This record gives sequence, structure tokens and C-alpha cells, in this order.
Amino acid sequence: MYTELELWEDPEREKQLEWARLPMPDAEVIIYPNLFDKNESDQMFSELYRTTHWKQDTTLLFGKRIALPRLTAWYGDKGKFYTYSKIKMERHSWTPILIKIKSRIESIVGTQFNSVLLNLYRDGKDSVAWHSDDEPELGENPEIGSVSFGASRRFMFRHKSQKELKFEIELTHGSFLLMKGATQHFWQHQTPKTSKVMKPRINLTFRKVS
Repeated sequence: MYTELELWEDPEREKQLEWARLPMPDAEVIIYPNLFDKNESDQMFSELYRTTHWKQDTTLLFGKRIALPRLTAWYGDKGKFYTYSKIKMERHSWTPILIKIKSRIESIVGTQFNSVLLNLYRDGKDSVAWHSDDEPELGENPEIGSVSFGASRRFMFRHKSQKELKFEIELTHGSFLLMKGATQHFWQHQTPKTSKVMKPRINLTFRKVS
């Protein structure tokens, strides 16, 4: 005879499933600080860094064409396209490592994602400015699943109408942040530049595009 090992009797698995809801009004934001352990995260960072079809897009700002301060790539189901900041992303087919990451977060949140935007922050000079993920093709209340590998970076929120409401969190190696509900209606977010970070970071934001 034997006794089945319960999920919560595995200390490492229990640590990976630890989560907290951020204390933000008008939002549903949940953080899993350790969803991927260090060995997994190291391996995934290395493979994503080497194999992703990275590209530096440009956008029009005040009449001038400027390069985005990061590299990006778009992967997803056939027929799923995404446009932001007047940039229409070129779709690439899912790779085994992206499917593995997608399956892991889908098993946690119960949402089926059909695409992912990858960002490579090469060092602390790379960033993304204040914005909301509220493009029409993401639907009324989009769920955005954000996975981070590599250097830790500050992730900041500010309320759109109540300017005094601000929040920030450190997104660490192997963390998973879920934004859902009315979050994109009421909040903007950014990853600011920093002089302290010299190592690269890869962020994957999984989405469900109509």
C-alpha cells in the first residue's frame, strides 16, 4: 500500500504557487513571485534570448520616426494579429518553449491565451513608457499574463483619473503577473529606465486577441 503525495506537501511546488493580490482599487492584479524556479528560468531565458525573432520596431512621435527602446517579437495562433502604437506586429508561429510557458500559466489562471508579445530589455536604458493594454482586439476586460526572466525591473502603475494613486512592484526572474478585470480601464503601467540594471531582461505578455 502507498499514500499519494498531496500537491501541497511538495515545498518547492508550494513556493511556486504562492500568490498575492496587489492592493489596487479598480483593478485585479495578482503576482506569483516564483512560478518558475531558478533552473527553469535560467534555461528559458537562455533559449528565448537565442531563438526569438527579435526586431527593433519604430514608431512616429511628434512627426519623427524613432526606434523603440527595446526589441520585440510577436508569436501566436494563425490569423491572430496585433497592432499597438501604430505598429502592426509580424506574427511568428508558436515554438515549443513558448507553448511550455503558455501551458504553465494557463493551468494556473484557467484562461486560454492565443498570442504573446515578447520584449527584450537589453539593459537599463531600455524601457516601455506609460500605457494601457486596451487595444480593441484585446476585448473589453483583457487578461494579460506577464512572465519575466532575467534582470529584475521596477513595474509601475498609476491611476488614470486619481493621480495620487500609484503602485509599483519588482518583477523578478521567474515571476508571473496577471492583470485582468477593469485594470486596463483605470490604470496605466510602465517599465522605466534605470542606471542600475546592466543585464538583459525578457518579458512575455500573453494575450487573447479576437
